[in-house]
Amino acid sequence: MNEIHISVRALVEYVFRAGSIDSRFRTAAAMTEGTKAHQAIQKTYKELDQKEVLVKTVIEYNNLSFLIEGRCDGLILSEEQIYIDEIKSTAGDISLIGEDTHPVHWAQAKCYAYMIAKERELDEIGVQLTYVSVQSGEQVRFRKSCSAKDLQSFMGELVQAYTPYAEVRTKHHTQRNKSMAELSFPFETYREGQRKLAGTVYKTITEKADLFAQASTGIGKTISTTFPAIKAMGEGKLQRIFYLTAKTITRTAAEETFSFMEKKGLCLNTVTITAKDKVCLKEETRCQKDYCEFANGYYDRINGAVLDIISNESLLTASVIEKYSIKHKVCPFEFSLDLAYIADAIICDYNYVFDPRVSLKRFFDDQNKHSVLLIDEAHNLVDRSRSMFSAELIKSDFLQLKREFKAGSTLIFEHAKKVNDSFIAFRKQCENQAVKMEDSPAEFIHLLERFIADAEKELMMGSQSQLLLDCYFSAQAFVKMSKLYDERYVTTIETEKSEVLIKLLCLDPSFLLKQVKKSYRSVIHFSATLSPLPFYMNMLGGKSDDFKIKIPSPFAKENLQVYIQPISTKYHDRERSKQPIVSMLNQLLTERSGNYLIFFPSYVYMKEVYESYIQQNLHIKTLIQHSQMTEQEREAFLAEFKENSSKTLIGFAVMGGIFSEGIDLKGDRLNGVIVVGVGLPQIGFERNIMKDYFQKTGKNGFDYAYVFPGMNKVLQAGGRLIRSEDDTGTIVLVDDRFLSGKYQALLPYEWSDFVILR
Repeated sequence: MNEIHISVRALVEYVFRAGSIDSRFRTAAAMTEGTKAHQAIQKTYKELDQKEVLVKTVIEYNNLSFLIEGRCDGLILSEEQIYIDEIKSTAGDISLIGEDTHPVHWAQAKCYAYMIAKERELDEIGVQLTYVSVQSGEQVRFRKSCSAKDLQSFMGELVQAYTPYAEVRTKHHTQRNKSMAELSFPFETYREGQRKLAGTVYKTITEKADLFAQASTGIGKTISTTFPAIKAMGEGKLQRIFYLTAKTITRTAAEETFSFMEKKGLCLNTVTITAKDKVCLKEETRCQKDYCEFANGYYDRINGAVLDIISNESLLTASVIEKYSIKHKVCPFEFSLDLAYIADAIICDYNYVFDPRVSLKRFFDDQNKHSVLLIDEAHNLVDRSRSMFSAELIKSDFLQLKREFKAGSTLIFEHAKKVNDSFIAFRKQCENQAVKMEDSPAEFIHLLERFIADAEKELMMGSQSQLLLDCYFSAQAFVKMSKLYDERYVTTIETEKSEVLIKLLCLDPSFLLKQVKKSYRSVIHFSATLSPLPFYMNMLGGKSDDFKIKIPSPFAKENLQVYIQPISTKYHDRERSKQPIVSMLNQLLTERSGNYLIFFPSYVYMKEVYESYIQQNLHIKTLIQHSQMTEQEREAFLAEFKENSSKTLIGFAVMGGIFSEGIDLKGDRLNGVIVVGVGLPQIGFERNIMKDYFQKTGKNGFDYAYVFPGMNKVLQAGGRLIRSEDDTGTIVLVDDRFLSGKYQALLPYEWSDFVILR
């Protein structure tokens, strides 16, 4: 008999969830507020009463044994009849709660009542729901008396309703574990270095450790990390795999890898979470039940949709989820989140794990302890996490809010005015220049907290102001980040004309990353460009005992010809660098026709060289990247790089952009890469603050803020060229700094035999 472990809450929420998605305004008390409200009720219990009572029961049905567990808030023993007390805190208007407002709450309490009645052999037991306002402490109670016989029937109906889903999941787990045990490495042979990487990943997971792996482009990092994780899952070491990516193109590579293993016999439920705006089926992304039919009644239909898709599909990509979303009329984004909680593997952006504002909060620490994070292109996580842990607000939003509510809510008007006045004071403090403060702006944050409290009340009363909602969430995010503020943060204030921007800037995300990662069994960081490794280990919250591995390129060094053109591409020299670059291109393409990509440190520089080049070379086909390209435009750009083309093509692109990472132009689709400059970020206010911060902590501040992030872009751009054993090509590095010892030390070994162009 197969055993199903399930919590009372999960069981009743599955069976009883109903209603619509409506994101106009939904508030939830902070966990601490909810806990305090519960404790306030429990303190009123008498001496004989009990609180936080662990309960469990076993119910057998259809060859399944359901082990149902939970913790009831209170057991009232001091009255004539024993009562189960289920406490619920709310930030809403408590007077709107009626006896039958929340059937799921009654269901949860009745489950506890059944278990206590069975344990104590009671014929009858009382059930009490206690609602408490987190703002006022006001309470509302409802009571029922239930017979043991009725409770037994109720539990039977619950289990019966859950059984079809449980049977599908049980069948899947049996097939999954069998397929994992039988799965062999899905290629005929390992590439050089691939077995070593896969073995190290497996050892890392087995020993509950973390790994930093630098593995050259083309080695097959995706299969070398997912395959050992799957084998570890098959042995019971893992329950879930998170494959984290920074870009759509690497997400696609992960999907293709899981699909390939599925064709080799793997049975695995894999779900891809795609951004809401990209998968929304409506013209506007408005999750309102009176606008969107996919939001209206979502919870009435979601169980059927989940059961259908997991019964018939295993690789749940955006297109598969869309198909079933239309069939069952459910929101594809929320559908993907619901599927994530039952999936064996989740492919998603970094932010679903690391961003405190949007992370998958329904996963608990005990689940994460049985999960592995596979962080693809981990070098990207440095700047991405710095952004996730920062927050900003602008003056104009609150000025507009003040004007909007001048004739409306007095409280909102007054709060908006006070916040706007604070921005004016910040602007005077700046005197037309950016300002850095070491401390968190405590008084400003206090103003925001008062604004949030009253904005919440206004929104609860049905305000339709989109601006108020936006300001509410922005202020909430700002206050939330202020709770993380420590010596790794600074506050910056910048002005432009009448606009003022205040930012809580996270300079060093390593501590916060470490806090998130420690709840997982293992974390595997991998990239072709985790160089220099000490920098990335430091910035990504690595520990001294973490595993480290460097896998050199498996491809023959002779496949690559490297040239350095030693001219200055520094900002003040760019005008006179244009003609030497154009001349180099002319010579290169005369001697070696084919498909080329040339990368620049900025759009402006790229456009200037592009215009100079096409004036002299109208016969050469050119492409140029522009900002905000759609996915269709990106695909069209890459599609122009055809194999065995008789004509020369040169694509102009930006370092660190969409074409410098993750793209895979194998064979003759790409014959050469030219990298202009050493990729340093533009000298600026925030970067200089980072430089000073790291200098004070004993690091080389300029390297940490500028050199290492810049050279990573160079290595990523150059890595587009050699993707397989048969690929050959040419790399030209355009900058005299590439001949200095510092930059030479950061170049890959495969690039060390270079020729200097004169």
